[in-house]
Amino acid sequence: MYERGRELMLKINEIKKSFGKKAVLKGISAKFPQGKTTVIVGPSGSGKTTLLRSLDMLVTPDSGTLDFDDLHLDFAKPISNKENKELRDKTSMVFQNWNLFPNLTILKNITASPIFVHHVAKEQAETNAHNLLKEVGLDEYADAYPDELSGGQQQRISICRALAVKPEYILLDEPTSALDPESEMMILKMLERLAKEGQSMIMVTHNMQFAKDAADKILFVENGEVEFDGAKDAFFSQSSIRVKEFLQGISLK
Repeated sequence: MYERGRELMLKINEIKKSFGKKAVLKGISAKFPQGKTTVIVGPSGSGKTTLLRSLDMLVTPDSGTLDFDDLHLDFAKPISNKENKELRDKTSMVFQNWNLFPNLTILKNITASPIFVHHVAKEQAETNAHNLLKEVGLDEYADAYPDELSGGQQQRISICRALAVKPEYILLDEPTSALDPESEMMILKMLERLAKEGQSMIMVTHNMQFAKDAADKILFVENGEVEFDGAKDAFFSQSSIRVKEFLQGISLK
């Protein structure tokens, strides 16, 4: 695990991905600074989720490169299991629908990866898990099962699970899209707190208010290409006709 404070940068260059004859990513290059929150936005079907999943190889690009400190991946060549594991050791994904293991207690959901993948001692993993649960006000549910919790509670647990492995970057794919407004607000406040604490995050979302409040950088993707890459203030004051059209089509609550 990398030490906090080291200057890291996750970089991709000319990432391409097709599914059959459909080109989903058409040569995307971007940098994701450490300790910052990058929000990926764009219309539905633009390639946002495919791009996000390429960053920890849930989707393997057809070509292009990824660099993260001393790790260099060239997707035009076979990626070894060792390289795959090294990348995933530095990232942790939070999905739309939380994906908790239904047959495991909340505590075991959070400690499974630290214990069995990262070889953390069980006692230490459980202590860390309880500390995370206390931060989100859910420690009383440590011995409960996922179906005993609401969707918003389960999503908070999934974020605790992602944090439990102490990733350099948390990747979030529309983490509030399946939630009611009240639960959504609780999750967004949690993510804003993590952003202020300097947790590196890359998040796909349609919630422009979160982008305005918490993002450091905006990546606007459309038709598999980057239309904007820069600071959030520059994005929201953009004179680009396409960006203006996009923003006007989304309600800023």
